[in-house]
Amino acid sequence: MANSRFRAVEEAFAKEAVVAEPPAPATSDYYGCNVFGRKNMRRYLSADTRQKVYESIEQGVTLDRDVAEQVAAGMKRWAQDMGATHYTHWFQPLTGGTAEKHDSFSEPYGKGDSIETFSGKILCQQESDASSFPNGGLRNTFEARGYTAWDPSSPAFVMGDRLCIPTVFISYTKEALDYKTPLLKSELAVSSATADLLKYFGIEGDRVFAYLGWEQEYFLVDAALYAQRPDLIMAERTLIGHNSARNQQLEDHYFGAIPGRVLEFMKDLEFECYKLGIPIKTRHNEVAPNQFEIAPVYEQCNIAIDHNLLLMSLMRTVADRHGFKALLHEKPFAGVNGSGKHCNWSLGTESGVALLSPGKTDLENLRFLTLTANILKAVYDNNALLKSSILTASNAHRLGANEAPPAIISSFLGEQVTEAFEELLTSRDMVKIKGKVGYNLGIPQVPDLFMDNTDRNRTSPFAFTGNRFELRAVGSSANCSSAVSVLNTITAYQFKRYKENVDRRIASGTPMMKAILDETRETYRACRNICFDGNGYSEEWLKEAAARGLDCETSPPLCYDVLTSPRTVEVYRDTGVLTEVELKARSEICWEIYSKKIEIEARVLADLTANHILPVATRYQSFLLDNVSKMKDIFEGKEYKQVAGPEIRIIKDIAEHVSKARMLAEEMEEAVDEVCDIESERSRAVAFHDKVVPFLDEVRVHVDALEMIVDDQMWPLPKYRELLFIR
Repeated sequence: MANSRFRAVEEAFAKEAVVAEPPAPATSDYYGCNVFGRKNMRRYLSADTRQKVYESIEQGVTLDRDVAEQVAAGMKRWAQDMGATHYTHWFQPLTGGTAEKHDSFSEPYGKGDSIETFSGKILCQQESDASSFPNGGLRNTFEARGYTAWDPSSPAFVMGDRLCIPTVFISYTKEALDYKTPLLKSELAVSSATADLLKYFGIEGDRVFAYLGWEQEYFLVDAALYAQRPDLIMAERTLIGHNSARNQQLEDHYFGAIPGRVLEFMKDLEFECYKLGIPIKTRHNEVAPNQFEIAPVYEQCNIAIDHNLLLMSLMRTVADRHGFKALLHEKPFAGVNGSGKHCNWSLGTESGVALLSPGKTDLENLRFLTLTANILKAVYDNNALLKSSILTASNAHRLGANEAPPAIISSFLGEQVTEAFEELLTSRDMVKIKGKVGYNLGIPQVPDLFMDNTDRNRTSPFAFTGNRFELRAVGSSANCSSAVSVLNTITAYQFKRYKENVDRRIASGTPMMKAILDETRETYRACRNICFDGNGYSEEWLKEAAARGLDCETSPPLCYDVLTSPRTVEVYRDTGVLTEVELKARSEICWEIYSKKIEIEARVLADLTANHILPVATRYQSFLLDNVSKMKDIFEGKEYKQVAGPEIRIIKDIAEHVSKARMLAEEMEEAVDEVCDIESERSRAVAFHDKVVPFLDEVRVHVDALEMIVDDQMWPLPKYRELLFIR
């Protein structure tokens, strides 16, 4: 009987069963299909041409124009087979984003006909308007010519109907107007300087690369709600908005189950990334509601950064398809965590030697300590410069706000690495470093854990995490070339100084190993002040950091002064990454962009206050006044005061907040107009920071107070409780 009932139930389920969808294709079936990489080169280029392209990528050999013609012909055929009708030089101007001008393959031919053409000359070089991008005074409006030049080390790709060719962007007078040019030069500098050091340790002829693994944090909000927030549209962050009663305080969002709509967005985004060869590996909920993270496997810096910029573009496009808006601003919502872009930076050889991993032999450990000590020294000597590369108008809201490292550059090493360095100071012999330690939890079914040789310190801007340094201070909207180029450059400069000192010791008769040990010891001793494993948020650390000689400036405009300091100029001149003229231009651009960002925020806030918030608040106040007035017809004396008193207090509160918000908003606009008249870029940026930025918080206090008073049905903007929770 029981069996018959079971069969009946089974048959009922079978009738209701939904036919399963066919399995998704394996990633390997389409990975990189939209990239003109080696797989597609094999189909469209001859063996001889491919070999020359590989030599250019791997050995830095310059391609001649004949080879470029053959590459262009094959690239065009491939792009057209992929449905492309246009081509563009894809570059990274100093706006922080990417730029492209589309040209059609089609050209008029004969009488009334056309032909598709794409030459090696066009592949290698195009002209762009160099005066309409940030240039820091390098170009005048009437001096418009600039050039984009092909970067063969970053493969071309197809997006939509266009073939995109990664390029550098330089002025007619040869100065870099982009992020990629100094990045490529910094990679060459650190590769060469590291290779020279490695000869001490028996490694020769093995190319060195700087590697990067970024972690991109972002928010998603419903597109319909986004469209109702002028501040999100214009300033990319909410300039007003009272905290939601529930936000991240329950700590239940981090690594929680991904909402269904978001998961569909993530799957679609990953699909688009894989087609472009972006090696996405990780996805998860971040700490704040509606905040998420995506991260790839590490790659060479140049490729990794191109992929990150592509991802940011894809995120916006894919989010639109799913009814979302992707927010990349570092602090789109007050009171909850902001978003960063942790940059995991390391050095390694072409043969696979991880140079920032503790070794198994004395020589490998000495190599690790040598490289690490010099990286710490580079960061210590140039901590203000490194900070200037990550401190922007938007990232300033996030740094030190209890979810991001403070705006003081220090380095966390962890107990075991610190012990090794401290032992080096007192020992005259080789120093051993403990490896991973096994740990049994005492639960039979759970395998032993192997503990890393460092913990993690999320308050550290530059933390050693086992085989790399994690620069946690980079902002989510940034082009991480800015920070990575600085890291490469200062490291290359320090490696060269270290080698000069070691060579002097050897020349004076000191045995090589002793010279390396002695110089490494002194290098670490000279930069111990950069090492801090404690709480970077504490008041004690802020005082101690200043005593240690670390740069504690928090004003972005003042931080940019370091870009033209004598030391910075020397570092960049010695490594060949940027000239003094280019550095000055970059400081001017930083000041200009900072001023424009703050001006936009101030004008948007003034408009919101005057045209959206105050009219609604006074309308609600009138409603209350009318209600209080009518109460007089019903209640008298003490009874009237008792019944109408609460509403009268609310009316007075509204009047006070409306009056102060209006006054402050008007004063803010006057301050903006006054500051905009300042001619010096630096003086204008400093004035925006000192005179305008305080108004942004002061006006917000009163507007947010009105939000908690005014009838919810009358409030004109979506509130945090609606923006922060996807339904």
